[in-house]
Amino acid sequence: MKQSITSRIQAGGIASAVIVLLSACVSETPDVGSLEAVWVPAAERTEVHALGRGQTFGALLYGAIDANQQASLLLAFQEHADPRRLRERTEVTLRYLPENNELRGVDVAVSKDRTVRLDRDILGWNSQLIQTPIFVDTIYAMGEVTETFWGSVVNNEKLTSLTFEDRNLLIDHLDRVFQWQMDFSRQIRPGDNYRFAFEREVRPDGSMREGRLLAAEFVNSGTPYHAVYFDPNGDGRGSYFDLDGESVRRAFLLKPLSYRRISGRFSSGRRHPVLNTIRAHRGIDYAADRGTPVMATSDGVVVHRGSKGSFGNTVEIRHPNGWVTRYAHLSRFRSDVTLGTRVHQSDVIGYVGMSGLATGPHLHYEMLQNGRQFDPLSVDLPAGDPVPADDMVRWRGELTERYDLLKMIPRRGPVRTFVAEDEDAPAPEAPQPGGGV
Repeated sequence: MKQSITSRIQAGGIASAVIVLLSACVSETPDVGSLEAVWVPAAERTEVHALGRGQTFGALLYGAIDANQQASLLLAFQEHADPRRLRERTEVTLRYLPENNELRGVDVAVSKDRTVRLDRDILGWNSQLIQTPIFVDTIYAMGEVTETFWGSVVNNEKLTSLTFEDRNLLIDHLDRVFQWQMDFSRQIRPGDNYRFAFEREVRPDGSMREGRLLAAEFVNSGTPYHAVYFDPNGDGRGSYFDLDGESVRRAFLLKPLSYRRISGRFSSGRRHPVLNTIRAHRGIDYAADRGTPVMATSDGVVVHRGSKGSFGNTVEIRHPNGWVTRYAHLSRFRSDVTLGTRVHQSDVIGYVGMSGLATGPHLHYEMLQNGRQFDPLSVDLPAGDPVPADDMVRWRGELTERYDLLKMIPRRGPVRTFVAEDEDAPAPEAPQPGGGV
């Protein structure tokens, strides 16, 4: 027994010595010397061109390859895109072999998200479609309206990293989500404030491909409105609900255009700008540029598509419960919207113009029920369906997560808060008035 213990101690001493020796060796960094830089020629030489006004893809390739090769290349290109539909300033990159200046490949950026890559092999030209890679991030922002909502978002210092185009897209998203609660063209007041969390897909150049609001809050004249995204079916076609789980959607949109100025209101008597006589104006006029898309404000069936006297090019849609909406002075109709076509809320049905008796491009919009005309700005519109009862537990969890995103953003003014419940509770507690977040 004593001999065994002694052996262990001796073995332990030897092991300790080995560890110390190894530690001393490891502490010294070996010097492996350095290698001289090696110059490697580029695998290809590239030229970047942009299609000029009236220039064709074939004309741009003239001189780079012979006629037979060009025919083969265009045939391969047509597997993914139509060369006749390429727009001015489309970027085309020609790739050459450096040793003999022979064209080995062509990249055509047919859109911000798609590039057709053409490569040559011994059999001719082949093509593949390359999707622009993206990454996903979340934008957080808040702001206060000083003069206009549009100016508040576009000039928001928290959004200066976004392109001007993307800031306009943010306005469009906010407008579409809150369009049933308020009209950004007439109801916004200085001192109103907002905050939102927005998830987006970003291209390598920093521009946004797609995005959606995760949660948003808008305080209008002291009244807070909330919208939280929820997708009950998990099919990517979710909707927005308030903190009580009620849908923010209504049976009708408040307006058929995105964020436009009202140039004429509902009136029993006004001076007609063309006829110079006093006559009733039973609708709302929205000033907009020629060609601006016009949306159906509710689901329905097209019952008129064509000219209609002083209204010019007009679309009329019949909806449930005796409602009809009228869209007048259009420049043209959407080609697939014809008499009897069933349309859905927010579907584009035509484009702003000044046909009929009109002094400038605008949309004249009317709402009638059983033949009687109502002021579209004062109609009490019923709400859409709330969160389904079967999805209430999942809704509570996602509501907590997305409302927490808003709580991370400083804010001003009154606020409604809610208390997250235990998941086993039968129903969510209604939001209660409370202090600031």
